[in-house]
Amino acid sequence: MSTEFLKVAHAAREAAAELAPLPRAPKDRALRAVADALEAHAAWIVAANAEDVARARAQGTSEAMIDRLRLDEARVAAVAEAVREVADLPDPVGEVVRGSTLPNGLELRQVRVPLGVIGIIYEGRPNVTVDAAALCLKSGNAALLRGSSSAYSSNTALVKVMQDALEGTEVPAGAVQLVPGLSRDSVKELMRARGLVDVLIPRGGASLINSVVEESTVPVIETGVGNCHVYVDAEADLDLALQILVNSKAQRPSVCNAAETFLVHEDVAGAFVPRALAALAEAGVTVHGDERIAAHGTGVVPATEDDFYAEFLSLDIAAAVVGSLEEAVAHIRKYGSAHTDAIVTRSQRAARRFVALVDSAAVAVNASTRFTDGAEFGFGAEIGISTQKLHARGPMGLPELTSTKWIYTGEGHLRTSEGTVVPG
Repeated sequence: MSTEFLKVAHAAREAAAELAPLPRAPKDRALRAVADALEAHAAWIVAANAEDVARARAQGTSEAMIDRLRLDEARVAAVAEAVREVADLPDPVGEVVRGSTLPNGLELRQVRVPLGVIGIIYEGRPNVTVDAAALCLKSGNAALLRGSSSAYSSNTALVKVMQDALEGTEVPAGAVQLVPGLSRDSVKELMRARGLVDVLIPRGGASLINSVVEESTVPVIETGVGNCHVYVDAEADLDLALQILVNSKAQRPSVCNAAETFLVHEDVAGAFVPRALAALAEAGVTVHGDERIAAHGTGVVPATEDDFYAEFLSLDIAAAVVGSLEEAVAHIRKYGSAHTDAIVTRSQRAARRFVALVDSAAVAVNASTRFTDGAEFGFGAEIGISTQKLHARGPMGLPELTSTKWIYTGEGHLRTSEGTVVPG
């Protein structure tokens, strides 16, 4: 590993050890100091961001991607306010998950503790640099950040502002680190830093997440890819189904909890599909449908196998007619990403069956897929949506950025072949 990478990784490791035992109050004070500093240095941050924007525009980057990259003073103020909101959230560290007094008199507790050093690899928006750092600090973790090279000037400025703000607090400034370098090699170093980094969280598109999962020697919490489905059951309220489908797809199509496929039971396809095609077209959505979908209207693009696997993140949606709830579930299991899948039905039996069979991080009944979100679930800010099954699943708020340790307290308890002995 390069000297530059080892320097920041060791600094994060040392800072994590100092940060872990801190109570809530100094962490909250540090976060508020960070928020104040971001606002105070907004002009400098925006100037650094302008370098990234100019570079992106010279490289022919689309205006949509440039908008994701751009910071102005209003956006910096919003980022600062988000940090204050994290400061207001409950601190998960030290929470007793469960506890009991054992028959032998030992007092047993399982408590939440920080993970340690969290490496985060992400794309696009530089606001993620601050959001991720704030969540890590609040949960007692050091953050080792590797944003996209397109935002390197912005991220460098943001991390410098945060580190300088932490200098005057009890939280070590080394708890926020930016992985140096613009090349793919710096990403590989982070993925190979087992022993220095406790967990990696990738945030971005499918190719980024798959690359990290397949190449990393550091444990990974997989997040983000959302091929979400809306299934309209034979016993659905079709007016309700139409509203849920359009909201799931078109309310904000570029996010991971937007619907990318809708499935319709054949018994209601004749009544529902023409209405769905018209409503989606009015919302600007292109439907990539199978032959049975296309039979009910015009303007349907023939769906390919790849379309059903796709996370479009655009005003496009795949569609198919299915013969049963079980066929819908089979489709979801084959093509879905285990993020969020919804059923619209008036049948309690069908709802229970769907919930039991669909193995996703979130399952919605008669509701939009767009609700899978930490803030909507009442958790506050989140670092992403976990689609794997170990440790954390679904919206990852502050508790999901902790592990646990077991603490047991005795009075000189000894374990012997005859059982427990307590001297005296």
